[in-house]
Amino acid sequence: MVPDAPPAIWIVAGEESGDQLGAKLMRALKHQAGLPRVTFGGVGGHAMAAEGQISLFPLEDIAVMGFSAVINRLPTILRRIRQTADAVVAVNPDMLVIIDSPDFTHRVAKAVRRRAPHIPIVDYVSPSVWAWRPGRARKMRAYVDHLLALLPFEPEAHERLGGPPTTYVGHPLIERLTEIRPAAGERAGRPDGPFKLLVLPGSRRTEVSRLMEPFGAAIGLLRERSNRPFTVTIPAVAHLVEEIARRAENWPVTPVIVTGEAAKWAAFRSGDAALAASGTVTLELGLSGVPMIVAYRVSKIEEVLKYLIKAHSIVLTNLVLHENVIPEFIQWDCTPEKLADALLPLLSDSQERRRQEEAFRRLDALMRIGDEAPSERAARIVAAILRDPSSASEANRLEKGSGNAPV
Repeated sequence: MVPDAPPAIWIVAGEESGDQLGAKLMRALKHQAGLPRVTFGGVGGHAMAAEGQISLFPLEDIAVMGFSAVINRLPTILRRIRQTADAVVAVNPDMLVIIDSPDFTHRVAKAVRRRAPHIPIVDYVSPSVWAWRPGRARKMRAYVDHLLALLPFEPEAHERLGGPPTTYVGHPLIERLTEIRPAAGERAGRPDGPFKLLVLPGSRRTEVSRLMEPFGAAIGLLRERSNRPFTVTIPAVAHLVEEIARRAENWPVTPVIVTGEAAKWAAFRSGDAALAASGTVTLELGLSGVPMIVAYRVSKIEEVLKYLIKAHSIVLTNLVLHENVIPEFIQWDCTPEKLADALLPLLSDSQERRRQEEAFRRLDALMRIGDEAPSERAARIVAAILRDPSSASEANRLEKGSGNAPV
């Protein structure tokens, strides 16, 4: 850090969720006690721009999902990787923070480490080394000085796999529990009225295209087999509303499609059970207390990856709980019959439903980080490394009882 000059932190995100995390980190860094005014640069979206970052280029240039989309945009992505690394080396900031999107951000970090090894590099959000490609953990030590993890079991996983020093800083959902959880009367248990079933077919077009048909057929079977009426609500991302509506036209139960975060959380607070695609939404539902089953389908090319998966589940809530309480139906197991069979007990006061509800009550203790918000804890660690880069190599583990148990 240059004497009397404000410290410079470059933050590089690769998609919308990283932009949100980066913005909260920037906001928290501005309020860190004893830390002088910080200047920011890097790559981000609208949220980080609102906190004062001028992005090198629009986030949309690199925020692509899916194998074919990445291939089509590959020349642009590779050019942006080189541009970002060149800019970091030229500016020579006091720290580089990379956020999620490892296919982009880790390539930037590797290039910076080769050319400017004195710049401390912090990675915010761990790749899923505990699920597949565990060898990435050890390789990360060469270019990541400290890792900030969102899930409580990740510090132990990186220690076991030879990864970089890792601190569990808490998941951003912890800051939103009052929005996610029902107030008195919002989920009243309706002994005689219709159940409220949530259907979440994913936030990617490929997920929607693969899951809407079996989900709709499962709902038809459920209506035939259930003694109770139920309604269906689909919280959808805005850019997929039309496709979801088109694919649901012939469903036996007409769903109500809602958009926007406020409507989504309102649906969660009143929902009784859920049929969901695998993803962060399973943790959202678990924290909200909504029993669920989880399904997923991938392409035939991607199917071979399942043989590389090392974790006991693909459901985040199961991983945090260290127990497979949520049924999951992957690939060829994702059939209407199996989905309906697993959903049916959740529409009554069954043993299957109670087991999930009891397990969800353990989530708070497992994900607890104390009085700090996740963004504040992340900022505190970043500030400590900024003041003393040698501290990056120290594993700032959580206190006893953090839930850092093996996957």
